[in-house]
Amino acid sequence: MNKSGLTKEQVEEQIKQGKVNVIKSKTSKTVGKIVRENIFTYFNGIFLLLAFFVITTQQWRNLTFLPVIFANVIIGIFQQLKSKRVLDQLSLLDVNTYTVIREGTRQQISTADLVLGDLVYLESGNQIPADGYVEEGAFEVNESLLTGEADEIHKSSGQELMSGSFIVSGSGYMTLTKVGEESYAAKLMSKAKVINDKKPEMIRDIETIIKITGSIIIPIGILLFYQSYQNNGGYNASILAMVAAVVGMIPEGMYLLTTIALAMSAMRLAQNQVLLHDMRSIETLARVDVLCVDKTGTITNSQMTVKEVFAPVGVDENTKDAYLIWFYRYIQTSSDNNLTMMALKKRFIGTEKLKLLQETPFSSRTKYSSIITTDAQYRLGAPDILLQGKIFENNAPLIAQRANLGQRVLAFVCYDEQTKETKPLLFVSLENEVRENAKEIFTYFHEQGVQVKVISGDNPQTVCAVAKQAGIIGAESYLDVRDLQTPEDYDKAVENYTVFGRVKPDQKKQLICALKRQNKKVAMTGDGVNDILAMKEADCSIAMGNGSDAARQASQVILMDNDFGHLRNIVTEGRRNINNVTRSATLFLYKNIFSVLLAVFTILRAFQYPLQPSQVSLISMFNIGIPSFLLALEPNIKKQKGRFIIKTLLQALPAAVTSFLAIASLIVFVDLFSLSQTDLGTASTYLLSAVGFVILYQLCKPMNRYRTVVFVGCVIGFLICNSFFYRWFDMYNLSPQCLVLCILYALAEVTMMKWLTSIISKISKQEMSL
Repeated sequence: MNKSGLTKEQVEEQIKQGKVNVIKSKTSKTVGKIVRENIFTYFNGIFLLLAFFVITTQQWRNLTFLPVIFANVIIGIFQQLKSKRVLDQLSLLDVNTYTVIREGTRQQISTADLVLGDLVYLESGNQIPADGYVEEGAFEVNESLLTGEADEIHKSSGQELMSGSFIVSGSGYMTLTKVGEESYAAKLMSKAKVINDKKPEMIRDIETIIKITGSIIIPIGILLFYQSYQNNGGYNASILAMVAAVVGMIPEGMYLLTTIALAMSAMRLAQNQVLLHDMRSIETLARVDVLCVDKTGTITNSQMTVKEVFAPVGVDENTKDAYLIWFYRYIQTSSDNNLTMMALKKRFIGTEKLKLLQETPFSSRTKYSSIITTDAQYRLGAPDILLQGKIFENNAPLIAQRANLGQRVLAFVCYDEQTKETKPLLFVSLENEVRENAKEIFTYFHEQGVQVKVISGDNPQTVCAVAKQAGIIGAESYLDVRDLQTPEDYDKAVENYTVFGRVKPDQKKQLICALKRQNKKVAMTGDGVNDILAMKEADCSIAMGNGSDAARQASQVILMDNDFGHLRNIVTEGRRNINNVTRSATLFLYKNIFSVLLAVFTILRAFQYPLQPSQVSLISMFNIGIPSFLLALEPNIKKQKGRFIIKTLLQALPAAVTSFLAIASLIVFVDLFSLSQTDLGTASTYLLSAVGFVILYQLCKPMNRYRTVVFVGCVIGFLICNSFFYRWFDMYNLSPQCLVLCILYALAEVTMMKWLTSIISKISKQEMSL
């Protein structure tokens, strides 16, 4: 092996030729993309066309909907750019670095700075950064993210390594042969970018509403203009009627509100050292029913400490001291560099090594490592894996005594290949301290109705003891999963047990699948390679910042400062978004449903659409736009149940139908009541806003100081505009007869809305119970 690596000149030449390990980012939006996504939208195009039509009428005050649109665009761009800056600063902390040999010296190089031909040092937990081959050393490699197979594959000198795989154990050097877009992982991602692009429920439902609305506004608008023009409404009146109806039907702020809410949450979380690979994962975690956690690195701190070395049954102190010498040598000889071995090497310092013939690094699949010397084969790993029969039974009380204290016990044994017998030499116990805030966090999740399941590769008794210390409800119910075989076994296990021990990586995935078969939303935390299969399967995956590259790359959320307590912040932000966007979406849908119903009614009955664009803008401002954005800022941690789209439709429908029936009856009896078109438009605006304020009041209950200020402020704002800027919004004094009618209709609206709400609430309760 050429241990000098590339020279400076060779690196510069590779960079010049573009042979660098740069892969186009799939998560971060550029400034240009953020600006384009906020400006060049379908609805903004519709608004621009409507503005053109209004300009042709020279009715300038009916352009009042434009400032709202401009404000939406500017606010959206500003908030997303602000969020991007914070997230980009935090993302710099999540850049993977590798040890590279260049000009005979070791250098720390980021993934994107690697070039073709680089000599890279890899160890347990590293993700393979590009394609290449093993130059020196041996690895156990997990290629599950590429192939879907959970088995670990042994790779030695000369064998191929594929980017996207992870080093489970072992260490050594690889030479890069394909980098950047030429690597296997990059080509695989380019073919399968949409596979994992499953959108959360709220985003999916909002996009459905927008698609339906977007598909009907153009034909309804054309029919409305045609009908009005054919009935001698005149060009100006027909255009304004059509614009008013279409503006009312467009949910212009709903998607924007959601985007801004998610961006602001991502920014707040980033300031608390939480990095989101996908902003939408906030919603997913907020809807979680079950949180699955690993023991080491999640409930406990990652750092391990050696507690005790003790002798097996039948081994006296003198013999134990003799075996301890061989144990010291084993530790110094092992190439493993996982957390357990690092703790052992820190405790058992020495220089003398075994005469190594062959080494098998530790594997989470086999639960032990081994070293073959000229004289014997030594193994270090789980006692219940290495010891069998009476030997294990005799030592079980010693092991259980430490396990019940939350300690992990390893057995150091000598294995005879010919007789297949295993002789225990020593036991060593290690411990991870439970995180300081673990009990507080798990209590919080219990109060929020989220079940916690502990899934670990350790002894179930040990995991049980640690889970009890962390205050996890039901921790006394534990299971060794090695006997689980069928999907039915896993289904019964997740129903009856809280703690699962001796879990292999593929079994972690099976447990997650079993929970999902019960229609549970599942989140999974982890910090190691053995967690990535389960994290990939979970609805939301969370990794610790000091975890392996594997765990961080496979996760949607990274706790950069390793503070498990931030999960509470994520749930809080997610529930704030879901609750507040649900509430605001109800206001948007109220206006949209009403506008569609009234537009269709006027088309069928050949009446003039009663509202003006400026009047619709007034209602949109104080009944919907301003309260929606202000209420979206309020903390709200109640867990939502039921489908977003059904919940919002059921809440908006009584108000929309009430307003439609009231204004439709005014239109039908306009001649009977001797109402002018001016009276009809102004009265319709008052009636529509009255119901709007009623539904806003209902959504604000129970009232607090903040909600009271928002509600009263919007009412006052509406009245001020009617008093001082009435010409801008086509609001005029009502005739005495119309004023009386308006008051009577408003009272009738309250009664009808209450009646419709009671009927639909029964339907809503049935839906919530599903």
